[in-house]
Amino acid sequence: MTRQDVIQALEALANPQYQESYDNSGLITCDPNTEVTGIMVSLDATEEVILDAKEKGCNMLVSHHPIVFSGLKSITGKTYIERAVLASIKHDIALYAIHTNLDNVAHGVNARISQQLGLKNTRILSPKKDEDNIGSGMIGTLQKPMQPLAFLKFLKEKMQAGVVRYTRLPDQEIKTIAVCGGSGSFLLADAIAAKADVFVTADYKYHQFFDAENRIIIADIGHFESEQYTIDLLQHYLSDKFSTFAVLKTAVVTNPVSYL
Repeated sequence: MTRQDVIQALEALANPQYQESYDNSGLITCDPNTEVTGIMVSLDATEEVILDAKEKGCNMLVSHHPIVFSGLKSITGKTYIERAVLASIKHDIALYAIHTNLDNVAHGVNARISQQLGLKNTRILSPKKDEDNIGSGMIGTLQKPMQPLAFLKFLKEKMQAGVVRYTRLPDQEIKTIAVCGGSGSFLLADAIAAKADVFVTADYKYHQFFDAENRIIIADIGHFESEQYTIDLLQHYLSDKFSTFAVLKTAVVTNPVSYL
């Protein structure tokens, strides 16, 4: 099996045409025709993760986040991005990113969050025009209604979040939950229009929390925390597709944020 075989399987999971215009999903470094010795999956393609892949005999790293978003004018190792690219090329470990295209498919990142929270009757929150199964975010319902604070505690536990930042809680039970892995503030109006009780996402700024206006609970659980189960999604998918080599999850925790 070559890297190109793996790429074809990943593109079947999430077609690159569904990535956003600003994104850089796809093969970023190294020859796609090289035989695969093993695959490592991660959320981020840092130098430390690349060295973890090398140590474990993997010559392909599939990450959710692309290490290169925009053009590099030099590759001298002065930034963490340049050091990752250099390590990839030096050790011949191909970097492949499956980012917003995996966000935008119905069986992708947001489906995995919904599964973790046990949501039912799920659907795309903001579908693309004429494509109900492609789009941003997801919305579904809890197995049974919960008190808002009880849900936030449940959310923190299920998503292994160090902290949950949230807006004012209503007195009544909640049942309908909207989710968006990563930075999802652009979907708040869609979540309100869909009559979601809670919008679970990440990367909210202080003034953006005011936009809830007591119409919805915004629950910010952190970027890494919201997307961490994407690693499991990718490992399970690739393991089912390829049995001739190992598909491993990185042992490196790439979350740059810590909590007291």
